[in-house]
Amino acid sequence: MDLSSVVLTTAGSASFFKLLNAGLNTLPLPESAHRNAWKWNNISTSFVHSFITAIWGVLCFFLHPEMAEDLIETHSVFSHALVSFSIGYFIHDFFDMILYQKLSQSWELLFHHVVVITCFGLSVLSCRYVGFAVVALLVEINSVFLHLRQLLRMANIAAGTLYRVNSIINLGTYVVFRINTLAWMTRWLVLNREKVPLLAYTLGSVGMAIMTVMNIVLFYRLLRSDFLKSSTRETKKEKEM
Repeated sequence: MDLSSVVLTTAGSASFFKLLNAGLNTLPLPESAHRNAWKWNNISTSFVHSFITAIWGVLCFFLHPEMAEDLIETHSVFSHALVSFSIGYFIHDFFDMILYQKLSQSWELLFHHVVVITCFGLSVLSCRYVGFAVVALLVEINSVFLHLRQLLRMANIAAGTLYRVNSIINLGTYVVFRINTLAWMTRWLVLNREKVPLLAYTLGSVGMAIMTVMNIVLFYRLLRSDFLKSSTRETKKEKEM
């Protein structure tokens, strides 16, 4: 993809998610979500991005398996378009949070988005490390269940079989597609240090260090909220009987 195609894809993506978000505003909300309609629509938009990107990312490696052997130079127009598409989403989400959420509540995600937009932007503009960026986007497989969890909680469906099954899948995909993927990417970066320019290596190292900390903190929160607390409540009920 040339520069004009990258700009067009990114701008088209940002516009698509802006229109999607606006469309969601016209749909009815669960009664319990009315107190924070913006958050419901924002998470729903993120869910759509994750769903599209998860399928798209898997297809990139399925249709072009040779990309897995060379994450620096080898890529297809299909994978290049995916990274550009995701940049558009992160740009949309960045400004959506800037405009409608307090900085004290969103600074972590805003910082995350700046890092992602910078790293992905350098990748699509230089036409290098596109395969590496697609690997990073495989975390969106977990994001599908992570966003669904938030929507279920906002809709007051934080109990029952559906939420429990989603919690288990969410935690499992979190380990596989977030923690393991990030560990693999860090290992790859270290092993290929001589092939990576200093600027790209520094950005990648800093970015993954930040993501590692954020992922560990979030994993603990998920584990505590969905499993440790429920186990504690069950133990208390058994003692009371």
